[in-house]
Amino acid sequence: MEKFMILGGNRLKGTIRASGSKNATLPILAASILNAGKSVIHEVPRLVDVSVMKDVLTHLGAKVNWDRNTIEVDSTNVQPVEISEDLMRRMRASNLLLGALLSRFGRVKISYPGGCQIGSRPMNLHLKGLQLLGATIQEKFGYITAEADKLVGADIHLDLPSVGATENLMMAAVLSEGVTFIRNVAKEPELVDLQNFLNSIGAKIKGAGTDTIKIEGVSLKDLKPTSYTIIPDRIEAGTYIVSAAITGGDVTVTNVIPEHLDPLLAKLREAGVNISVGDDSVRVVGNGRIKAVDIKTMPYPGFPTDMQPQMMALLSLAEGTSVITETIFENRFKHVGELRRMGADIKVEGQTAIIKGVDKLSGACIEASDLRAGAALVMAALAAEGGTVLERVQHIDRGYERLEVKYNSLGARIIRVHN
Repeated sequence: MEKFMILGGNRLKGTIRASGSKNATLPILAASILNAGKSVIHEVPRLVDVSVMKDVLTHLGAKVNWDRNTIEVDSTNVQPVEISEDLMRRMRASNLLLGALLSRFGRVKISYPGGCQIGSRPMNLHLKGLQLLGATIQEKFGYITAEADKLVGADIHLDLPSVGATENLMMAAVLSEGVTFIRNVAKEPELVDLQNFLNSIGAKIKGAGTDTIKIEGVSLKDLKPTSYTIIPDRIEAGTYIVSAAITGGDVTVTNVIPEHLDPLLAKLREAGVNISVGDDSVRVVGNGRIKAVDIKTMPYPGFPTDMQPQMMALLSLAEGTSVITETIFENRFKHVGELRRMGADIKVEGQTAIIKGVDKLSGACIEASDLRAGAALVMAALAAEGGTVLERVQHIDRGYERLEVKYNSLGARIIRVHN
């Protein structure tokens, strides 16, 4: 286990570059096995989750070469072998192999995936959609087996706009016969990126980012090699933006798509944060204590649940009382207890957190319960008086590339300690 030693009180200043999107990279890597050839993928963040996906692809028979921020995947010799429970439990996004393997081979067996324990993320929407495409599903002893002599286009209506189900069904439909419509889909930018990648290898998909996605099935021989660049990570960029605000800093975040950050920037402006937006950058200048605001997490283009913990850290120091309502995950307030240890005044009632802003936070011994909670606690520690010891930083490494190095380049004082 590793931990961060963080000395707070420094105003962050300078320029920082967001990495490629973790939540776009993982489904795109899963989709690369559809193509019996090479995919060269650029702007891949060097993260633990990406390393796990690399191991999974290698286990399936792909040749994977990872050089800095570029991954080359040759999926020519991929086979639908059973994926070990150990690999599946190390990362939630491993469930995305279900649609890709079923589409290419007509059979797949995987165990239920793992990942952050932030709430229930059932597979029922994925499985219901695959059944409508013609798959037979069996769930037994913690494994999911899906089989189909052939997948046939269907009209699928999701009960909820699930990101994972939308991605899985898009990939499953690529090599199906006929046309598939998926309705009430998730609209996240990462889905548009997956569509663009799949089209670059020869798929015929349109509609990502709207309510309905249309997939015209193609054959394996229609697919071709590609070179593709991942979009910037909007959650990483958002984390740096809020970090500038909480420390009263002056930070420019580059390699961003500002439109993807609109819900976050709107709330920060409401709180009184000074923000200026360029073509591919956002500058944040702290200008005194922020004002309280209310937030309700929603599917994109609403306020992202992945930015809720970071905003809670910021609002802990706001003037007035803020209310955060979490509608996506029922167990995503685990960071509250740790923020309280630092002096925050937060009360939780069901899926609602009431935050009364305090004048200051103080350093403490705390621990990260999950990826975004960990990021929020780093931010709180940067703004706190004195030193903080943050345990279980392996959660942070799942989604942030060299986090302490990037923060230290802005004037933070963070030391990674190997126990």
